[in-house]
Amino acid sequence: MDQPQKRQLGRTDLRVSRIGFGGSFNAPTSAYEEGFEAGINVFYWGSIRRGGMGRAIRNLAPRHRDELVVVVQSYARLGTLVKASLCWALRRLRLERADILLLGMHNKPPSRRVMDAALKLREQGLCRAIAVSCHHRPTFQKYIEDRNIDVIMLRYNACHRGAEKEVFPFLPAEGGPGVFGYTATRWGHLLDAQRIPPELGPLSAADCYRFVLARPEIDLVFCGPSERSHVQEAIRALRAPPMSEEELERARRIGDYVYQKRSHIMA
Repeated sequence: MDQPQKRQLGRTDLRVSRIGFGGSFNAPTSAYEEGFEAGINVFYWGSIRRGGMGRAIRNLAPRHRDELVVVVQSYARLGTLVKASLCWALRRLRLERADILLLGMHNKPPSRRVMDAALKLREQGLCRAIAVSCHHRPTFQKYIEDRNIDVIMLRYNACHRGAEKEVFPFLPAEGGPGVFGYTATRWGHLLDAQRIPPELGPLSAADCYRFVLARPEIDLVFCGPSERSHVQEAIRALRAPPMSEEELERARRIGDYVYQKRSHIMA
C-alpha cells in the first residue's frame, strides 16, 4: 500500500506525517520501525525517554535521516541549560542535530535568555525549528504572532475543544506556525467503556486521532504507543478516510459526556 502523503509543517521546510510517535511510552523498537515503514516519520523524544524509541531512531537515522523528523523537548528554564539538555539528548540518539527543539510547557512566553539560547542553537544548526507547548490557550496568540516560533503544540481532543475558539481563529491562512496536537485520547478516558453510556460506546484510539485531524489547522497529532497493536492502530488511522459529520458528532457527544462527568465529580 502506498504511504500517506506528508504535510508541510507551517512555515518550516519540514514535511511530516499526520500522526507522530510520542516517546514517553514503551512500544518495542521494531514496532516504531514498522510505523516508519508505513509512513510515520515524526519521533518526539520527550521528557520521559524510553529505550524502544531511542533504539528505533538510532537504527533508522543512518539510512533515513533526511526522512526522519526528530523532536527533542527541553524543560530547561535557564538559558545555559537549554543547550546542555539538547546536546545530551543528541548524544543519546547519535544525531548531529534535532529537527525541532520543543520548549516544553511555557504557559507564559519563555524568558528572554531561554529564547535567545534556543535561537542560537537554531543558528548553529543544532536544531532546524523551534516549538513551544502550552496549556494556557490565550498565550498561543502571542506565540502565533512571534516569527521566532515555528511550531505550537496544544491539547485538543473530543473532550477539550477550547482551541476552536481560543487558538484556531487566530492562525493566519498562510505563513503561520505549524500545529501539533496531543492527548487525543484524553489520557485514555475516551476509550474507557466504563466512563461512557452504552448507547454511545467508547471511541477507539483511531477514532480519537481522526477526530483531531479533522481540524485543518492541525498538522499532526501524537500517539503514545506502549505496544505494537497501538502502533498498528495509528497506522490504520493514518490510512483511514476523514471522519464523516455523523462520526464527528458522535465523538463530540462522547467528549461532552466525559467532560461533564468529570466536572460533576470535582464539584
